[in-house]
This record gives sequence, structure tokens and C-alpha cells, in this order.
Amino acid sequence: FEAVSGPPPADLYHALRWYNHIKSYEKEKASLPGVKKALGKYGPANVEDTTGSGATDSKDDALVAKSSILLDVKPWDDETDMAKLEECVRSIQADGLVWGSSKLVPVGYGIKKLQIQCVVEDDKVGTDMLEERITAFEDYVQSMDVAAFNKI
Repeated sequence: FEAVSGPPPADLYHALRWYNHIKSYEKEKASLPGVKKALGKYGPANVEDTTGSGATDSKDDALVAKSSILLDVKPWDDETDMAKLEECVRSIQADGLVWGSSKLVPVGYGIKKLQIQCVVEDDKVGTDMLEERITAFEDYVQSMDVAAFNKI
């Protein structure tokens, strides 16, 4: 509190509220227990004072771009073994690919499509690769569409 030169501007209303709250304890400040430390000495004991530097190692906190994809996998007809079709799709393994939940959705005339969720790392797995590998199961898969694509 003492390191702040004065009240923050009104547009920083959360900081201003904190400042006014702490300032209301000014009379009791002398009676508060504890030993005053230098500003950089607060926090865990093993942390160095980095006040003013603001430098961080971007390799340690780099975010990985991921996407959640909902795929519609369509069989040839109503006689296609959908359990085997799903087994084939889930057999596709790649670094950066995680399969999620699935369900069978009626299309019409007794035909159901497989709707399956996956999460991919954008730099490692693309929808083109997924489509190529899924449609390679020619005995079961007629086509594949991306029903939903969301960045995480």
C-alpha cells in the first residue's frame, strides 16, 4: 500500500476500491502485528525480486493452440457395422490427437451416422489429415464432414 503513490484513477475501479479499503485501516496500522519488509521481499522465500523487470521465459509458459472438432462419419448403408466403423476411426492415432465421446445419429431410412468428438493440437493435426485417414476405411466409410470446429 505504501508503495502506491496515491489513489489510482477512477476507471480502475477495482484498484481504487482496494486502495480506499486499505486506507480505511490507516489508524490501526500502528497496531498491526508483523515486521515491515522491503517490497520485493513479500511472497515465497525462494522467489527473487523481479520488480520492474517483467521478463519471463516464453518457453516455459507458451500456450499450445488446440481445437475441438466434431466429425460426422457417414456409412455406406444401414447394413454397415457401426461398432466396427467407430473402432476403425478410434484406431487412428497421432501425436496431438485425442478422441472423445461419440454417438450414433439417425440420418434416415434406418441409416445412422457416427458423430465423434476429438481434440487436436493445431500445429500437429489438421482436418485434411483426419479426412484422409478416416475415408481410407473404404469398406465402412462413405464420407466424413466437419460438423463443428472450435478453437480452445
